[in-house]
Amino acid sequence: IQEIDIFHQFDVVSDSSDHHYLVNNIDNDSSSSKKTKDGGGDSLTNISSGVYKKIMQEWKILEKHLPDSIYVRAHENRIDLLRAVIIGVAGTPYHDGLYFFDIAFPPDYPARPPLVYYRSFGLRINPNLYANGRVCLSLLNTWPGRKSEKWNSSESTVLQVLVSIQALVLNEKPYYNEPGNGVLPGRAIWEKKSNAYSENVFFLSCKTMLFLLRRPPKNFEGFVASHFREKASVILSACNAYINGQTRVGNGASLGNFVEPSVQPVEMKTRSFKGKAVIQSKKSGFARTVFAKLKRVLGLKKMNKSGKSGHVTGIRG
Repeated sequence: IQEIDIFHQFDVVSDSSDHHYLVNNIDNDSSSSKKTKDGGGDSLTNISSGVYKKIMQEWKILEKHLPDSIYVRAHENRIDLLRAVIIGVAGTPYHDGLYFFDIAFPPDYPARPPLVYYRSFGLRINPNLYANGRVCLSLLNTWPGRKSEKWNSSESTVLQVLVSIQALVLNEKPYYNEPGNGVLPGRAIWEKKSNAYSENVFFLSCKTMLFLLRRPPKNFEGFVASHFREKASVILSACNAYINGQTRVGNGASLGNFVEPSVQPVEMKTRSFKGKAVIQSKKSGFARTVFAKLKRVLGLKKMNKSGKSGHVTGIRG
């Protein structure tokens, strides 16, 4: 009988060595071991402190109520640290991608919201997710909003934060997350810009996949490998579907039914422009390289006799 290792939605692990907030203090003037009045000692180790009790409540909420597309790991040696991964939802340019967030409870939690750091690999995939890892969200008090949208120490939870990121940030049309986009008349113009932005987001998400496969976060190594092994065909079929204009990025609930089409080399393809035949733009060469690497890393690309990977087309210019 083969034992199957199940990756639980919520679990407690011991290795936090690569956590962002392990090497970056929560505050410039204090660390996570700051003393508090309640409990008379370290708020994170004294089991009678209000902070400790609140964090344990958060663990229970996450263990019971996480949606299927979000996984969380807590740390037994640092209860103030969490790591979460959100799976991109179908119908968005983030579909089938993995998006990791390092979370830290401040020493006076829940008076202040948790700190959240997006593991971006230096890529900006959303107006609310910066290349430096900053997450802009009213619920985290990192973006202005109505009082009802901000952190409420008596009601707000980490689960609410994660679900908000998935629903409000990693959404179908992230272009409109940027303040001012779409507020002026001319819907067609805004939609064109939104579609172009979503195409770029999907391209950057593919780059993120490559980074994750090469350097998966600790305690998620097996999960990352298993996820992309399972989703490889769908992701690559989506790439070809977008490249060949079969569908628009983010359209449709699922791209799982697409069969990977055979396409001509980019340099041989032409398109009509005001009655003239023109060569396909080569500005997508970088995208072709990324998709080629993605195919090779996911193990679905056959190698030729010379050991080099075959040609793969890129996004339309």
